[in-house]
Amino acid sequence: MEREKEKEKESDSDAGVLSGEDLFEGSVDRAEDVTDSQEISTPAPGSPPKSAEVPDGGLDAWLQVFGAFVIMITTWGLINSFGVYQTYYETDLLKTSTSSDISWIGSLQGALLMMGGIISGPLFDAGHFHALTISGLFLVLFGTFMTSLCTTYWQVLLAQGICIGVGCGLLFLPSAAILSQYFARRRALALGLQSTGSPIGGIIFPIIFSRLQPRIGFPWATRVIGFLLLALAVVPLVFMRPRAPPPTHKRAFIDGSALREAPFWGFAVSGIGAFLGLYVPFFYIQLYSLRFDIAPSELSAYLVTLLNAGSVFGRILPNFVADYAGSMNMLAATTLGASIVAFGWFGVKDLGGTVVFALLFGFFNGGVTSLPPSAIVSLTPDMSRLGTRMGMLFFVIGIAVLVGTPIAGAILKDPEDTVRWKGLIGFGAATMFLGGVGFIVTELLHLRDKRRNEKVEVN
Repeated sequence: MEREKEKEKESDSDAGVLSGEDLFEGSVDRAEDVTDSQEISTPAPGSPPKSAEVPDGGLDAWLQVFGAFVIMITTWGLINSFGVYQTYYETDLLKTSTSSDISWIGSLQGALLMMGGIISGPLFDAGHFHALTISGLFLVLFGTFMTSLCTTYWQVLLAQGICIGVGCGLLFLPSAAILSQYFARRRALALGLQSTGSPIGGIIFPIIFSRLQPRIGFPWATRVIGFLLLALAVVPLVFMRPRAPPPTHKRAFIDGSALREAPFWGFAVSGIGAFLGLYVPFFYIQLYSLRFDIAPSELSAYLVTLLNAGSVFGRILPNFVADYAGSMNMLAATTLGASIVAFGWFGVKDLGGTVVFALLFGFFNGGVTSLPPSAIVSLTPDMSRLGTRMGMLFFVIGIAVLVGTPIAGAILKDPEDTVRWKGLIGFGAATMFLGGVGFIVTELLHLRDKRRNEKVEVN
């Protein structure tokens, strides 16, 4: 009898620990999510460690952040730099191809990065982090060096679009997911710092390419970027390693219960709208400045750099505020902010206005691209299925990233036509506005379902 009582006390103690600390698998955890009343069960062997066991700091933990930061430079940083390649291809290497055709290269990179999560997520959960990291880095490096040898459109599409895109897809989600094994209370800070690698890469690579390409040519300018990526690859390969052993159960690729939830569908539809137009300025701001004589060619390349500079602050401040105001609320706010600034692009006619536009749009873009993981957490009632839902939603968003800028390029068609530029700007701004409104509706649907569930529990 005494042993049974002791076991009951131990189980009560364990339950108390778990009720105070939510256990998330492969994403960010926010204050709003920790306070939500959710059904928590004792984790199975091999699941991520409890919050009480997570170091939440220390040399090993911050080295994981550093490694994930480098992977963000290698993935999103490279993709955010495509604007300088877009302009170079249109004016030199691939000038016989249309704007829409060339946009497919960059959009394919971003789409494969997002859509790759539906594969890399389950493989990460199964304990294949190192295999994903090695193969992903190899594909990114191989694609970059092969791009330097390309002379035709289909070669660039295969090397820069598909090869680099698949490599990024293998790297992105696992590099963020591993941080949940090292951080609990400070996870928001860790994810915020990690995500700044994207705009920093987007600042560095356009400067390198625009400065070196006129001097040493396209092939060697691209190879210099490749050698820099090769040096950076040492960091995640040496320092990054999972703390938790792989789970004993396999995770499904599709969560059927999510398809019966209105907030899940609301987020998916809103994400399509938001990301359809989100990268239009990144791909076309340099070409816009050249077409309307806003900036000389040597200066116009830095406009992509300014977009990424604004994004650095946009990835930190909105995430900090999201701890208090809610991730979905901040996602809606930053998406609407991006759409309002995009509508302001209609009135930009000089260099000063273009600089202000680039910094402001970059800021809101940073919020839109960094907040979805934590927003998805708030919509997930069963945290054991979080990784699956993230993969599903990232796959849908990836489709929007894939077709968004090519649609804008098809609208533009002729860069010399002023009216078509207005159509391109209007497309990007309008889709982001619809996405922002959709995120508001999604949050209202989530609150409705939450109240309904609370009433059922009371009854």
